[in-house]
Amino acid sequence: MTLHDELLEQLGEPGVEQVAGMLGTGPAQARDVVQAVSGIIVGGLARNAQHPDGAEALRGALEDHVDADPFNGDVASLTRDGHGILGHVLGGQGTEQAAAGLARLAGIDTGVVMKLLPLIAPMVMFLLADRAARHDMDARDVARELERERAAVPGGLGEALDGLLSNIFGSAVPGWPYVGRELATDMSYGAYGELEPGPSREPEQGHPTPGRSNSDW
Repeated sequence: MTLHDELLEQLGEPGVEQVAGMLGTGPAQARDVVQAVSGIIVGGLARNAQHPDGAEALRGALEDHVDADPFNGDVASLTRDGHGILGHVLGGQGTEQAAAGLARLAGIDTGVVMKLLPLIAPMVMFLLADRAARHDMDARDVARELERERAAVPGGLGEALDGLLSNIFGSAVPGWPYVGRELATDMSYGAYGELEPGPSREPEQGHPTPGRSNSDW
């Protein structure tokens, strides 16, 4: 079972319906958007964990999330924790780029994706922390697990998320020099339209650089 499958299982139908209400979509598209949001977070974590120091920092951070069940937390504290996680994983500007790209993929408003990202981030961290604790994973194991999770994202969506992450992290992935690729609004992963290359951005002051050790998790 992937982290995304576990996430949907924990959310249950009531949780999916709440997300659908936030997005202004039906439950089926809400599930697709949750998959895309969790996929960009997992992909960002995987990029950070490619560096040994980043993997060590992440493994240490997971210890702080193993007992913090976000599925029963209040929205305010969840959002606060989520913004902190996203700042480490994607950076401030990277989070904005991710939200804009995901909104384009799903055909929804960027603002609601910016609200959803910090809600989903602590859930992903909790599920990853729980898995790491149950299987006694070290930093290298966590890095490998994240790569497996990243590779498990379905083809069309996985490629689009890789494109977004390549632009955010500023490191090339063969064949993906774009901000992302637009998906049909029904999230069927067909009818691609390439986007123009996005501008290169410098890391914001006060925000960790994606893909490097974030020792202050």
